Amino acid sequence: MTSKEAKRLILTYRNKIEYHNKKYYDEDSPEITDDDYDKLLRELENLENEFPEFQTKDSPTKKVGGNSSNKFSPVVHRVKMESLHDSFSEEEIIAFDTRVRSLIKNPTYVVEPKIDGLSVALEYKNGKFVRGSTRGDGTVGEDITENLMMIKSIPYELVEKVPFLEVRGEVYMPKKGFAALVKKQESEGQKTFKNPRNAAAGSLRQKDSKITAQRELDIFVFNIQDLKGKKISGHKESLEYLKSLGFSIMPFYKYCESVEDVLKEIRRIGNIKNNLDFQIDGAVIKIDSFEYRKTLGSTSKFPKWAEAFKYPPEEKETKLLSIEITVGRTGVLTPTGIFDPVFLSGTTVSRASLHNEDFIKEKGIKIGDTVILRKAGEIIPEVIKVKNHGINSEPFSMPKFCPSCGSLVAREEGEAAYRCNNTDCPAQIVRNIIHFASRDAMDIDGMGESMVELLSKNGLISSPADLYNLKAETLSKLERMGEKSADNLIKSIEKSKGRGLERLIFALGIRHVGKRASKLLARRFKNIEALEKATAEEISLIEGLGTVIGKSVVSYFSLSETKNLIENLKNFDIKMVSEQNEDTETNGGKLQGKTIVLTGTLKKHTRNEMTEIVERLGGKVVSSVSKKTSLVLVGENPGSKFEKAKNLGIEIIEEDDFDRIYIQ
Repeated sequence: MTSKEAKRLILTYRNKIEYHNKKYYDEDSPEITDDDYDKLLRELENLENEFPEFQTKDSPTKKVGGNSSNKFSPVVHRVKMESLHDSFSEEEIIAFDTRVRSLIKNPTYVVEPKIDGLSVALEYKNGKFVRGSTRGDGTVGEDITENLMMIKSIPYELVEKVPFLEVRGEVYMPKKGFAALVKKQESEGQKTFKNPRNAAAGSLRQKDSKITAQRELDIFVFNIQDLKGKKISGHKESLEYLKSLGFSIMPFYKYCESVEDVLKEIRRIGNIKNNLDFQIDGAVIKIDSFEYRKTLGSTSKFPKWAEAFKYPPEEKETKLLSIEITVGRTGVLTPTGIFDPVFLSGTTVSRASLHNEDFIKEKGIKIGDTVILRKAGEIIPEVIKVKNHGINSEPFSMPKFCPSCGSLVAREEGEAAYRCNNTDCPAQIVRNIIHFASRDAMDIDGMGESMVELLSKNGLISSPADLYNLKAETLSKLERMGEKSADNLIKSIEKSKGRGLERLIFALGIRHVGKRASKLLARRFKNIEALEKATAEEISLIEGLGTVIGKSVVSYFSLSETKNLIENLKNFDIKMVSEQNEDTETNGGKLQGKTIVLTGTLKKHTRNEMTEIVERLGGKVVSSVSKKTSLVLVGENPGSKFEKAKNLGIEIIEEDDFDRIYIQ
């Protein structure tokens, strides 16, 4: 290869890798597998080593992957959050050990699983959690303190009041939680997360911390970044100390005195990784001694005292026997492949989602083909490619009629999915009722998926309104139900009548209308009658909504089925007025017309909870301090907004005083 050809190829690889870095780290929406990404990076690394004259400091081989976005406040890390160099063979691990031994005599190692999640830093002052941030580019990350506080296993206060401690951990989504989330997204026709890592990242980087709280996130803390007031000499000791403080550390780790022991542990983790409750993408080998780590140092991107071993993805070939169609809550038709059963990553796989018609065409999938299967994130089976077409392979096309109700299906412009628009479609009805009763909607405790299916199977419900016609004596006769369970369920159904307009709008399951949109619609129209009469233009003018939601709401309320449902719900005295409007009017709106700025870490409320309180009291929360700001509510460690408010002479109030004056 000539120097000119190498330069052109290096630039091509860099552009590709930067593009995929952005999709993976910044948008949480990868387009290639981790294995394919690793191959790209390794190719670039080899080329740069062969042609060192083209090496640059800003090459992806020299930088940590992500960037900090403008969605959250930037955080400059006290200690750089480095990446790890990857090895893909035992020979490379032996080479790593050889390099270490050339500088250090008799090194000892700690081997632990490499959790596939989002790397974060947690800071504690005098034993109290004060700030949490993402890794970002390793030097600057994002302040996601409020979202991290939604994770129950992160201690707010440590057992020991250390003057200062910064730890590094990996936020992850357990396998069961990821599978349930993907199933929910598919049933609602939403874009699904590709793997648990991106699900965790997407959940943590939400502007609304309530969304984060709904996702089943957890964390393992694996490193001390900075520590004042205590001396720790090694990694094994640090893990034991972190555990004593109340952190969730790696569930297991192995202290090794030789590279042979390291390789044995890598093999052992590889054998059990499919049986773990969390996703791993490798094993990490670290020098135990902190003193030795200083001797070894780091490159611009990697510590020289640690190495990651990446396990190859398991792939199996099998035959596609047929394609089934399922109908989701919003009427989306999803094709599912049925395969010859094959044992893959710890379980027998015979089904996998084929997502939509575009996916099938792009892959060139035909019924009867031999295909290659892999598990996305080692959990969700997916078709990687077609190995070969069968002699009698048949092309597939989406049905013209709904397999559940026989209605004509349609594909709207700009969408990948085909949809059944018949609101009386049996497949949609059950899923609609499940959504109606869910926690964020009407919050009917005990009315989960299995209960809705049981009631539907027994002919007791065919509409959300039918829930309010249920009787305890009828329920108690059903399978797995007794008198007490039946009474509790009826009480929960009765309690749901008072949830208010905002919850009801969300419970109706209008396309494109989530919790945020439901809140804005309830605040603007105040009662269901006004919302029913609203025009698409009126709705689209609401800040935060738009024409798509406007058209969707008007279309929904124009249906005769919707009109019948609303009338039936009214007959059961379901509350259909805005709670926010009532609260503001009845309590005199103590903050009516005032603009409030929140700064610092609040102790009693999340920022979203405090925002809702302010809005119920007639006020408005804004992000920046100006002369028009009425009040600045400060928590612990307030930032520049606090100083600006003092300089402008704006009233400043602490959380306890705010509660006493405005809430109690």
